[in-house]
Amino acid sequence: MGAGPVTYNGLSINNAYFIWETFPEVLQAAGISWKIYQDLAGETFAPDFGDGTSNSFAGNFTDNSMLYFNQYATAAPGSSLFDNAATGTEIINTIPGSRAPQQAWEAWAESQFSQFQSDVQGGKLPQVSWIVAPAGYTEHPDWPVNYGAWYISQVMDILVANPEVFSKTVLIINYDEADGSFDHVVPATVPPTPATGASTVSIENEIVTTSTPNGPIGLGTRVPFLAVSPWSKGGFVISQVFDHTSVIRFIEQRFGVFEKNLSPWRRAVAGDLTSAFNFANPNAAPPALPNTSQDLPPVNELAGGNVNSFVPTLGDVFIGVPAQEKGVRPARALPYQMNVEASVDASSSTVDLTFSNSGSATVVFQVRSGNPLDPVRWYTVEPGKTLSGTWNVTASYSLSVYGPNGFVRYFNGSIGTSAAVLAVSSTYDSDPDSVAINIAITNLGGSRAQVTVLNAYTGNAFTPVLSPQGTFSEGFSLTEFFGWYDLIVTVAADPTFKYRLAGHVETGKDSFSDPALGGLVTLQG
Repeated sequence: MGAGPVTYNGLSINNAYFIWETFPEVLQAAGISWKIYQDLAGETFAPDFGDGTSNSFAGNFTDNSMLYFNQYATAAPGSSLFDNAATGTEIINTIPGSRAPQQAWEAWAESQFSQFQSDVQGGKLPQVSWIVAPAGYTEHPDWPVNYGAWYISQVMDILVANPEVFSKTVLIINYDEADGSFDHVVPATVPPTPATGASTVSIENEIVTTSTPNGPIGLGTRVPFLAVSPWSKGGFVISQVFDHTSVIRFIEQRFGVFEKNLSPWRRAVAGDLTSAFNFANPNAAPPALPNTSQDLPPVNELAGGNVNSFVPTLGDVFIGVPAQEKGVRPARALPYQMNVEASVDASSSTVDLTFSNSGSATVVFQVRSGNPLDPVRWYTVEPGKTLSGTWNVTASYSLSVYGPNGFVRYFNGSIGTSAAVLAVSSTYDSDPDSVAINIAITNLGGSRAQVTVLNAYTGNAFTPVLSPQGTFSEGFSLTEFFGWYDLIVTVAADPTFKYRLAGHVETGKDSFSDPALGGLVTLQG
């Protein structure tokens, strides 16, 4: 305790159990009932932590981190800590014989849910529950996703079999690392040094100092996340930034407890999941769910097969990157409204970027430079605040800025005597009935500039000619594209100049996902 963040599974670097207060203990102190449902194999505590078996369809994959703590390891049977966190099914002891029929293996696999099923059927499900899967169902990269689909379907079938219980339940399906596959979005982090950005929020406890190399923890790689409940029907997606601590904060909001081990930066940057739900009007029609009865692992694997003996069929694997499904999905409203503007000073060979946040949630901007000597920078900006940074340039500059939900700004140009120098700014019209982005361009150079502003969604372009200090402004309606925009600014006489502004304008109302990403619009330019 006090030695900095822990970034690994198991015991401490001194081979000792951890001792700080865990979140289940916070719940218990507040009178909130809780339980961890799991299967156990081998020793419950060190060295196995509940997964001392070579059979990947039994045990808990060492994913019950409460078993790393001294107060659980020393708790007596019959105590709440032991009974709620250190007990479970032990199906490795009832594994069928080699000649058992398929039905016996199905029953064996389903028996890992027996305690959870009993509590749901008996109306004894605690207020907060965690379900920890064996390795083979986690959708880790070495296990097929359909095995995970079978596992999740069992949990869902048990819950909906008792409508009274399900009517007041939120099921959160949470992945980690690369489970369930992952995408290309670089996760947010704090600046590791003052030279690599800034934050208006304290970054205390977000820098690892107890291992080599030192550096920021940051958020994890973006992985799937599902919320299933009577308040999340309708097939909505939500693109707010969340992480594992968001689940804790959701429980905080529901039960009025407080977890003191979350850093200020993480509380500011990651949401509390409440925006994913419609508690005011929850009765939207739910989407149909697929049948997963054929997704149980085959008998030869259930009998003890592991990743080394698994041979996928052609239908079980993707070669390359899976194609994006065509179409759009309804999308929850987000708390973001952000902007970045560039200012070029040829006399000092610098480019300044100003990061502003007019939304209601903290935003992390990532900046990458075309100069390989420039490090990646990170700027964390709270609502109503701004930050700025300066980049030294030589003949040309190329800066790209990324934020949540597809926000991007590209600033490309040069600083020679014939270079275009434009001030490009944008504002948003957030009226749901007339959502728009307004762009203003001022020619700060000494020569006339023929400017083109291309709307990549429509292919339409404006081509004003701006005298020195001349200004052009125009509004672009985004109603047809659900608030999504992509504008490209170029100058005829300077092929190095190209600014690009893309993202989504929030209105406070639910919207739809990007029609360009869904293949319904082909972007121009």
